[in-house]
Amino acid sequence: MKTLPNRYHGALVLLHWLLALLICVALLMGTFALKTTPNSAPEKIDGLRGHMVAGGLILMLTLLRLFVRIKTRHPAPASTGNALLDRLAPLTHWGLYLLVLLMLGSGIAMSVMAGLPDIVFGGIGSLPSNFDTLPPRAVHGLVAKLLALAIGLHIAAALFHQFVRRDRLFARMGWGPR
Repeated sequence: MKTLPNRYHGALVLLHWLLALLICVALLMGTFALKTTPNSAPEKIDGLRGHMVAGGLILMLTLLRLFVRIKTRHPAPASTGNALLDRLAPLTHWGLYLLVLLMLGSGIAMSVMAGLPDIVFGGIGSLPSNFDTLPPRAVHGLVAKLLALAIGLHIAAALFHQFVRRDRLFARMGWGPR
């Protein structure tokens, strides 16, 4: 039997860090720029355009990452020293994927229901006075909070591994020989 690599595949590493950046930017943009800008403000269209382009890119890269994740070999699971946490770790990683996909799905649904593709990219029509009347808006907002919490826990767990357990976990999601 072949030994497991000590690092993730380079494509998976690149997609991980690229998606981490894009998702954080999209969450920050949605929370601090789009949510606070009234729909009547002219700059809202530009903000929505950037947010929607980022969302489309996140969708494509997430699907590619899932494909690469399934098709490539990866290191053995890292141990926390706690059997329950070790069992929960894979579920939480797949949960991150699920939250990202729910975020994307609710964003697409809200966009379609509000007619945003024509408004934002075609200049046809105007924004609704409020997105809160659209059912996917509530899902989008809730999932954004859950995703931010999950990302925070993911970062905390990685820091725990790196600095408390001292198991060089960061090296697994870095570049170098596998």
